[in-house]
Amino acid sequence: MSTNLNVDIYNADLYLRLSREDGDKEESDSITNQRELILDFLKSKKDIRIHAVRVDDGYSGVNFERPAFQQMLEDIKTGEVNCVITKDLSRFGRNHIEVGKYIEKIFPYMGVRFIAVNDNFDSIEGGTQADNFIIPFKNLINDAYCRDISIKIRSNLEVKRKRGDFVGAFAPYGYQKSAVDKNKLEIDDDAAEVVRFIFRLYLQGSNAHKIAEKLNKKNILTPMDYKKENGSAFYTGFKKNLKSQWTHMNVLRILGNPVYTGTLVQGKETTPNYKVKKKVKRDQSKWSQVENTHEAIIASVDFNNVQEQLQMDTRTGAAKEKVYFLSGIVKCGGCGANMVRKTVPSGKRKFVYYVCGSHKGNKNICGPHSINAESLEESVLKLLNHQIKNVTDLGRILAKLEDAQIREGEMDKKSGKIAKKKKEIQKYNSLRLDLYEDYKDGLITKEEYLELKEIYEERIRAAEQMLETMEVEAAFLANGQGDVCGWVNEFKKYGYLECLSREVVISLIEQILIYEKKKGERYPRIEIHFKYAQEFQASLNLLEELRQDSGIQPVSDEYGLQKKGGEGTYGKDE
Repeated sequence: MSTNLNVDIYNADLYLRLSREDGDKEESDSITNQRELILDFLKSKKDIRIHAVRVDDGYSGVNFERPAFQQMLEDIKTGEVNCVITKDLSRFGRNHIEVGKYIEKIFPYMGVRFIAVNDNFDSIEGGTQADNFIIPFKNLINDAYCRDISIKIRSNLEVKRKRGDFVGAFAPYGYQKSAVDKNKLEIDDDAAEVVRFIFRLYLQGSNAHKIAEKLNKKNILTPMDYKKENGSAFYTGFKKNLKSQWTHMNVLRILGNPVYTGTLVQGKETTPNYKVKKKVKRDQSKWSQVENTHEAIIASVDFNNVQEQLQMDTRTGAAKEKVYFLSGIVKCGGCGANMVRKTVPSGKRKFVYYVCGSHKGNKNICGPHSINAESLEESVLKLLNHQIKNVTDLGRILAKLEDAQIREGEMDKKSGKIAKKKKEIQKYNSLRLDLYEDYKDGLITKEEYLELKEIYEERIRAAEQMLETMEVEAAFLANGQGDVCGWVNEFKKYGYLECLSREVVISLIEQILIYEKKKGERYPRIEIHFKYAQEFQASLNLLEELRQDSGIQPVSDEYGLQKKGGEGTYGKDE
């Protein structure tokens, strides 16, 4: 289809486009080059008058939702323009279906003359030029070229992500792109200090809402405003020309981002194909995660503690500045539900208790047992100080094991035991599998089959647990005290505690179990599960093996270490 118009003068929009995403060559396809080529062409066209030059610099030819392109369409709709001139068809667009629709339907219908200079196409020059196979074929080639470039770009980005290169448009808050290598992140000191402030407050017990309030009171710029303040061409569809406010969501996004530990997680979103630009979420298994790609702002242990705390039920009243020391940590030893903190006024006094949370909803699940909050906190403090002393003493013993010869000899023994334990697991697995064949062949009854199967599965579970402990011990021997015993320093850094704090509870305690008081007992039983319990027990096992080999007295006797710590009863009346 062609356009035949009887017009003396054509008002034309010159359309120029450049996009590296399409693989455009910046030198030959530059905006300046396109403009000069069209202007030179128009010197011999006395019937064409320039109305405007429309430029889309940095926009893909696949998508037609380009600002300058849309302005040009508005010029056509208002009747100000009846001619469109572009360097070639690829500048107009790279989607062969859309380009064909404009050339063969939309422009002829609206009486618009279309000229592609380098393709020698002018819709006014009659005949069946637009119906000729050459123009659609060129559009198809441009489309295929764009698809090929898109595949190459996606592949290149995936390689960079797996290599640990940062490929985002903007550095995460707290970082900036390196001046030497744009794919590497460097700490932005000012923003990084805000990130540390947020993590510190949260570990101390402040919730996300309170942290956001404090940041706003300090007039600290939000990540979006900080980017604008530092000259980033950052666009958002939300507030404009107004200072934005920190919200709890801003805070939570920072608290949950592993980038602050030196880990890059990228490729969470993608586009279905090169023609559809709408973002879709990718399955987590397809994310790219690379550790130690840049300097950390937050220590991994602190980040992990925050993630654990984010999963806890630590709701507080609106007027409450911080969560309670033990919030989300205290569980019922019977049913596993959270123990809920309750305040009961009695005259001028207030009594504070922890009560099993499931009892209120269903009295058949668990009993109405409770424990006095003050007494619980005193007992936790006492047991926590005891465990800190145990770990500190253990650390002093472990420090003596830095002798390479000791480690090498013990490593050989440990490797042998690990191999033996793996064979044991393999043996029980084989016996378990053979049982079914015996059952099918009628050699054993169904009852015998189920009984023996349960015995073998229990032995496999026990052996696997023992193997896991052995491998922790082997890791300690292989890497040395300095690498593996960082967990010792997590206890040592707090020293003797005068009082509890949210930070120390989150850092050192996994959970606290409160059991219902049994008949004849004066107080409920408290059981504390400390963090790094596996490392603690593995280290004791290792030291015990060394003692047996050398014939010295037990290390638990020498330092007063408990083989199984973390349990106790509190000693005050409710």
